[in-house]
Amino acid sequence: MANGGEAMTLFGDEELREISGVKRGVDYIEVTCGCTSHRYGDAVGRLRVFVNGDLEITCECTPGCNEGKMTPAAFEKHSGRETARKWKNNIWIIGNGEKVPLSKTVLLKYYNQASKNGNGSQRSNNGRVCHRDEFVRCTTCTKERRFRLRTKEECRLHHDALADPNWKCSDLPFDKTTCDHDEERASRRIYRGCTRSPTCKGCTSCVCFGCELCRFSDCSCQTCVDFTRNAKA
Repeated sequence: MANGGEAMTLFGDEELREISGVKRGVDYIEVTCGCTSHRYGDAVGRLRVFVNGDLEITCECTPGCNEGKMTPAAFEKHSGRETARKWKNNIWIIGNGEKVPLSKTVLLKYYNQASKNGNGSQRSNNGRVCHRDEFVRCTTCTKERRFRLRTKEECRLHHDALADPNWKCSDLPFDKTTCDHDEERASRRIYRGCTRSPTCKGCTSCVCFGCELCRFSDCSCQTCVDFTRNAKA
């Protein structure tokens, strides 16, 4: 197996010894996985397990599949599995030449820890979940406007703005911003609120892959639906 930096702290060689097709990245490991449908057979993919608990599957079910990267819940649904919404048991890896459910492997260790801690890798020194500031571009003037993501309400405003194909400056519920207002200077925009480094361009301390603060059970977008299903699985 190829070694790579931080990946060595994810799992020891002994933990992965019986798992087939393991590759190591800088902050993840990758293994062959699959999900079996009684009607369609095996859908195969590559599962990446990240140190922050994030799980990502690249589907390889057919040469022409264009699904790209998916959550485990989305991959399970894509496979045509008849008893969906139990991805921890339905998605398997190969261990000792046999199909082994994810729930019976060490691969969910970091995912389970992140779930218990509210996605702990995004927590600041005071234990609270940390999200850096994000920007959304106005469809009218093309200026980018800053969104602070410190509370659930602020996260929802940003979430809905991203989902709105016609979002504009006047939709901001605060500061009475219009397209006539100047855009933030570039020298100011580099400060995004990361607790590790003021000018961070994105790290595991400030980039969140989904938590209770920034995902919403009443939202029907695929990202929120997948997160809610995974949290209940």
